[in-house]
Amino acid sequence: MEEVRATRQKALDFNLDTRTYGTFAEIGAGQEVAALFFKAGAASGTIAKTMSAYDMIFSDAIYGKEENGRYVCESRLMKMLDREYSLLIERLDESRGENTLFFAFANTVVTLNFKKTNQGHGWMGVRFQLSPKSEPNELVIHVNLFDHETSLQQQVVGIIGLNMVYGCMYLAQKNIAKFTDSLFDGLNPERIKIDMLRLTGPDFKHIDNRLIALYMVKSGYSNATILGKNGEVKQPSDVLYKKNILVTRGRFRPPTKANEDMFRTSYQQFCDDADVRHNGQPVVQLAELTLKNLLTDDGINEKDFLERAEILSSMGMNVMVSNYQEYYKLVAYLSNITKNKIGIVAGMPNVYDIFNETYYTDLKGGILESFATLFSRNVKLYIYPLLTPGSNLLQTTRDVSLPDNLVDLYEYLLVNDKLEDINGAHHEYLGYFSDQVLKLIHTNDDKWETMVPDVVRESIKAKKLFGYTG
Repeated sequence: MEEVRATRQKALDFNLDTRTYGTFAEIGAGQEVAALFFKAGAASGTIAKTMSAYDMIFSDAIYGKEENGRYVCESRLMKMLDREYSLLIERLDESRGENTLFFAFANTVVTLNFKKTNQGHGWMGVRFQLSPKSEPNELVIHVNLFDHETSLQQQVVGIIGLNMVYGCMYLAQKNIAKFTDSLFDGLNPERIKIDMLRLTGPDFKHIDNRLIALYMVKSGYSNATILGKNGEVKQPSDVLYKKNILVTRGRFRPPTKANEDMFRTSYQQFCDDADVRHNGQPVVQLAELTLKNLLTDDGINEKDFLERAEILSSMGMNVMVSNYQEYYKLVAYLSNITKNKIGIVAGMPNVYDIFNETYYTDLKGGILESFATLFSRNVKLYIYPLLTPGSNLLQTTRDVSLPDNLVDLYEYLLVNDKLEDINGAHHEYLGYFSDQVLKLIHTNDDKWETMVPDVVRESIKAKKLFGYTG
C-alpha cells in the first residue's frame, strides 16, 4: 500500500506542476499510464489528450503502416511520438508555449495472451522539453514483462510509464543514476527488465548511453544489453531474432591476436556448420563481456569498459554485456530470442570450468540440469586450442582429463557433436594473453605492439587506452 500511495503522490505532484502539459498515446495493455495520472487527481493540469488506437486499421490510418507488419516495434513507437508531439506543438505552442514544458508519451505493448503462450514486452517512449520553446529530448526503452497474470503486467506498464514521464522532467538532467533507479520506483526488478534504454537530445549531449546500459546490467535492471558495431545501444531481439548466433566470451583487456584469431576461425567454422547452412539465416557474432570479466582492481571502471567496447567495435564486433556468469544461463537467454543455431566459443580452460560441478550446487539436478540447457538441440561449443606451457604441444578436446564420474558424459557430448575443436588456429598466437599485454603496456615494453591486431595497436596509441602513456 505504501508503494501505491507513493506512486499516486508522484502522479499528483506532476499534475499540480502548471508548467508540464502533454499527451498520452497507448497501444496494448490498456491506457494504464494515463489512468494513473487521472486517478491521482488534477489531471486537467497535465493531460491535453489521451488516445488508444487498438484496431490495426485505425492505427495504420493514424500512424501509417509498418513494413514488417508488426505493431509492437520501435518504428511504430517512433511514429507515435512523431505524430503526437508534432500535433501538440502545432495546436498549443502559440497559445501557451512560452510558459509550458510540452511532452508526448507513447507505448506499444503486448501482454500475456489468454493461453499465456507469449512473452509480454513493449516499446515505451517520452519526447519532452526541459525549457519552453526548446528542441525536445527523447527517452526510448524496451521492456520485458515477467508477471504471470495479464492484469499484473498492465499494472507494471502503468507504473514504469509514470516513472518515465516524472523522471524525464525532474531527475534525468540532475543525476542519471538516480533517474535510472527511479524508473523502478514501486516495482520489483524481477517483474520487469529494460534491455534497451536510449536518452538523447540537446540537454543530454553529455550522456553516453553505453554507460547507462552498463549501469542497467550492474544494477539488475537488465540481464543483458548489446552495443552495435557503431557503439549504439541496441535492443537484443532486434539484433538477434531468428538469427544464428556465435558468442565469444572474454576479458578483451585488450584484445590480442589470439582473440582476433578466435573470432575469425570460429566464425568460418560456424558458418560451415550444416545447421547454419541449412536454415539460411544470417550469422550474428558477439563478443561478450560478463560483469565478472569487467572487474578490475578498482571494481568495474567505466572508462575501462568504454575502452574495451570501443576496441571491440573497431574490430567489427557487436558487444554484449551480461550478468550470465554460467554458460547455460546465457544459452537459456539466447534460446528465448532465436530457435536457430547458437555457437559458444571457449578456450580449453573454460572446458574445465563448464565441467566443474561446484558451479551447479544451486540446481536440483546439478550439472545434468545445466547441461540440458547448455547442450540443447541447436547449441554447440567451439573450443580454441591451448599451447602447453614450455612446449609446442597443443591441448584440444581430446586432451581433457576429468573425474571418472564425468568421463562418460564428456564422451557423449563429443560423439554427439556438441563439442568441436576450432581448426586453423595460428599456433604462434596461442601464447598471447590480455593480462600479459596489459602488463607490458604498463611497463612501457614495446613488445606488446606485436601481440595485438593492428587496429587495436593504433587505437591504444592514438587514444592512450589501457594506461598507455607513449
